[in-house]
This record gives sequence, structure tokens and C-alpha cells, in this order.
Amino acid sequence: MREIQATITRIAQVQIDSINVVRRAHYLPFFSRLGPYDTGLVDRAAGRAPRRLFEYWGHAASLIDVTLEPALRFRAERAGEEAWGSMRRIAADHPGLVERVLADVARIGPVTARGIDQVEDGRAREHWGWNWSAVKTACEWLFWTGEITAARRNAQFERVYDLPDRVLPAAVRSVPTPAVVDAHVELVRRAAAALGIGSMTCFADYFRLTSDETAAAVGTLVAAGELEPVEVAGWARPAYLWTAARRPRRIDARALLSPFDSMVFERRRLRELFGFDYRIEIYVPAARRRHGYYVYPFLLGESFAARVDLKADRAAGCLRVLGAWVEQDADPAYTARELSLELGELARWLDLDRIETGARGDLIGDLTAEMERQPR
Repeated sequence: MREIQATITRIAQVQIDSINVVRRAHYLPFFSRLGPYDTGLVDRAAGRAPRRLFEYWGHAASLIDVTLEPALRFRAERAGEEAWGSMRRIAADHPGLVERVLADVARIGPVTARGIDQVEDGRAREHWGWNWSAVKTACEWLFWTGEITAARRNAQFERVYDLPDRVLPAAVRSVPTPAVVDAHVELVRRAAAALGIGSMTCFADYFRLTSDETAAAVGTLVAAGELEPVEVAGWARPAYLWTAARRPRRIDARALLSPFDSMVFERRRLRELFGFDYRIEIYVPAARRRHGYYVYPFLLGESFAARVDLKADRAAGCLRVLGAWVEQDADPAYTARELSLELGELARWLDLDRIETGARGDLIGDLTAEMERQPR
């Protein structure tokens, strides 16, 4: 758990996503940084005392370092301006329903929206947004405003709602709400610590702040000596170094990164620092995908060496490598060897018995040959 906590402290948040092609997105950043680990540790950090993570809107829906809850209260206070239209409409058009849902959570929580739906008499039957029931939409409004929170996710990946005072640590709840400008400084501070180096856009993107909010916070951090203006070769925009960042002479990394990993949040940074042009193609029609549905960047040493389209076929007990592509300056043979080792670790972590390779990509031949050479 110390290693899990160190990762939480370092990257501040892990994005949540409902797609489960390999494993839920919030488990994968820990695997990328720690190797095979017990996912029950993340479940404990996000669902039991002492709670280390809480769910809210960070970069997107995310599990966030619980100590940042006070710095994100401003987002709850802006729900009337920033929440999705369906949520704002239900709050405006059906305030009685919202009040009843809040009372239901207080009375029977922790509870899912479906659980409330089953006990709520006279509920509105209209559907909102993505065909959510009115009760679900009311729950999401209350979640955004901070009046309820997620105690955990259940096996169906539904939010299980409860009151914040029954979920969040008392030590966090008792922290006075900071001034909005101070909250922005704290969020940019944590973004800079996670990234090490970045532009205003990189820092803004990490917690979805505006450019003006970020610029003011960066100015404060530069004045305090926590950020240092620097030049980055090939960048035409100002860059800033987190002054406490480690700068080792050599990095021997080997990691598969989820499409939702914080290292790949900001695509321009990824392209300009690493020469790695990456696009998530989950939402691209199949016929127009260049690489695949759920493609993992492969970090090797100090550069991205490949990308791999993966699928965990749990019924067959198999990790399927649907395609693999080598990057332009990478050595295919060395990349295939190191990638095969990383895939082996991933398969073991997923409790899959074997790895099968497909036919797509210019690295798939070398990778298949390497996999066949490995002892079974």
C-alpha cells in the first residue's frame, strides 16, 4: 500500500472508464508504474477507510488523491455553469425529485441509482441525456454539486452513492474551502509535479482548468520558485520545469500504458517531447481505425518504441495481441524482445494462461517469433 500511495501522491489521479477490454482503466496506471500488483489495494484505497482516493471530476471522471477534495470544491460550486445540460435541466425542472433523491441517499445509502429507482414512488418517467432515468440524472447532478459522492463502484461498475460525511475522511472534510485562486494553484502544483515539465496547456489539461486560471497559478508557482521557466528543444511555446523533479542520467523504463494514462493525456506534449503521435481510436469507426480499438503505447527506455492492440479474452484464458507496430527509430528485434517480456507480465497479472498474436502490424512477425522462443 505504501507503493500505491506513493503513486497516488506522484500522479494525483487515475482516470476512470467503463471500457474493460484489458482491465478497467483505473487499475492500469499502477501496473505501468509498479508491475504486477494486487488490485485489491486500489479497491481498498478507493472504497474503505483510511480512504486514499475519491471519485470526482479531475481530468475526466477520475479517482483522485483524497487530499485534493478541498481544492476541487470550486467545481461543485460551479455546477450551475459547468454541469452537463441534462443535469442542469433536471435541477431546474424537477427540484422536488432532486430533493427526494438526496433524502433517499441519506436514508438508505450507500445505494445505486437503480436502488433508488426501485424505492422512489412517483418518479418522473422521462429519460434524459444518454437514456438515463430521471433518478440517475438527479444523482449525477447531486454528485457534481458535491451533495452526494461515490462510496465505491459495484461489480457492474455503477456508482454507489452516499453522503460525503459518511465517505470522505473527517480530516479532509474539516479543511476549510480554499479561495478559488488558491485551489487553482494547488491543482497546477500537482499537475506540474506529475508531469515534471510542461506548457501552460499541459498543466491546464491535467485538471481541466481554463488557460487564464492556469496562467495565474503558474505565475504564482514561478514566483515561489516551484516552477522554473525553461526552453525545450523544438517547442515554440513557453515551458516550465517542476524544480523538484528528479533528473536521472538514464531511465530504463519498460511499460505498457493505458490509452487513459496521465502520461498520454496531452497529445501535443506527447508528440513534441517523444515524437509519438497517438490517438485513441475507441470512438473511430472500425473501418477507419489505423491501429485498433484499444491500443497501448509501449514505453522502452526514454522513448516510445511501439504500440500494441490488446484484448483480454477471459473466457479463453488468453491475452490476444491483435496487432503490433514499431516506431520509426526503434530497433524491431530489441523492441519485440522487451515487449514480449512486458506482455508476459501483463498476462500473468491478468491471470491469463497464454498469449496469442494476430496478423496486423509491422512488428507482429518479430513479436510472434520472440513469443515462440520463450519457454511456456
